[in-house]
Amino acid sequence: MTASRRLWLRRLLEVAIAVLVFLLVQAWLTREAPQGPAPPFSGTLLDGSQVSLDDLKGRPALLHFWASWCPICGLQQGTIHAIAKDHTVLSIAMDEASADEITAYLQDAGVDYPVLHDPEGDIARHYAIRGVPTSFILDRAGNIRFVETGYTTGIGLRLRLWLAGRKPVP
Repeated sequence: MTASRRLWLRRLLEVAIAVLVFLLVQAWLTREAPQGPAPPFSGTLLDGSQVSLDDLKGRPALLHFWASWCPICGLQQGTIHAIAKDHTVLSIAMDEASADEITAYLQDAGVDYPVLHDPEGDIARHYAIRGVPTSFILDRAGNIRFVETGYTTGIGLRLRLWLAGRKPVP
């Protein structure tokens, strides 16, 4: 075996190990996440309007848990904002900051999408959130189809939303 072939195989093995470690960490972080029907919730958005899980049904939806103190969440704000222009998005701020502070944070970030404030973590507990950001992709019936913890690309979220919107094969 040539040296260049060994180097290529070594790099391939390193990538495979990195992917495996990433998948194992994802599985561990989401091990207690609910499956099937999403846990019901209701509350008041930062704009004062009421929202519940029933408001998300009928179309695929992104339920995105985040916090203003989370640097990865900050990196993902623009992605969530762009997705909210084309898809149903409800973000849940797991933040002890006041509603006014969260609103100011969002304005500084230049984003605008529905935000439900969960300062006590009541909703987060029902969804077994172990870290932020965590995204749940719901199908038209309000069933959880995908759960992602950590940074997720816009393309990845859009693909999952598209898959959640497809009718299941009988």
